[in-house]
Amino acid sequence: MRVRRDRLRVALASIEGTNNDEELLVALRSLGVAAEVVQLKQLEGRGVEPSERRELLDYRVLFFPGGFSAADAVRAGAVFAARVRAAIGPSLEAFVRDGRLVGGICNGFQVLTELGLLPGRPDGRLGPPQAALMTNDSGHHECRPTFLRWEGGRFAPLRALAPGTRFLVPSSHGEGKLVLSGEPGARLDELERNGQVLFRYVRPDGGPAAYPWNPNGSAGDVAALTNPTGNVFGLMPHPERSFFRALHPDWTRSGSAEGPGDGYRFLESVVRYAAAAA
Repeated sequence: MRVRRDRLRVALASIEGTNNDEELLVALRSLGVAAEVVQLKQLEGRGVEPSERRELLDYRVLFFPGGFSAADAVRAGAVFAARVRAAIGPSLEAFVRDGRLVGGICNGFQVLTELGLLPGRPDGRLGPPQAALMTNDSGHHECRPTFLRWEGGRFAPLRALAPGTRFLVPSSHGEGKLVLSGEPGARLDELERNGQVLFRYVRPDGGPAAYPWNPNGSAGDVAALTNPTGNVFGLMPHPERSFFRALHPDWTRSGSAEGPGDGYRFLESVVRYAAAAA
């Protein structure tokens, strides 16, 4: 079943400190979907008028945008994740088990790891974290262009693309180094075999990354992951920040600021898949 884009409902979950929700909203609405920023208390039904309440299962796609939710107190994403778990945990599990898309960008990736949804469990349940996004090896915030290589895994929206396809998507984070629980090397091998590595950082020529092209020191140059079924995904770089060609750092050398950027290519694939699967 396919739904018209203007009827595809997309929620951008937000609390205090989320600050990339408006950028992502502009990008998604440019793709023609019915996207809205939804405060967590609207999904809880707490302290809001009845007309402002929202039900998570009325949406087909859920994003956790970037920012510094709850000032990254304790650690990045931990407070937001704890509040999500307490407020809408069962609804979120049902959302995931139904195969709907859940995406986390930067701070949103951190939230999804804190919820235990990434790398995730086959049953789609929340649980203890299996990974962490830790302080960058450089010891400071990194804000720079990064190149990502599609690894050809379980992420259905990109399956029409040839593995190795590259995207230019900027990164901006202080805690982006992916560290896996257990024996990190063995766990990374398992995720690779299972097709859960969504993107890797690469050099502009596509070769293996080193700093600064891997801005945080993640093992295996991992920039993005999916859960075992491929419908929950998280990435540290910001596709909404390269959505328009004019946002690319090389647009003056390319001769044109018109048209879509690489972030458009990624988010368009998400919307196209979600509309077809609705």
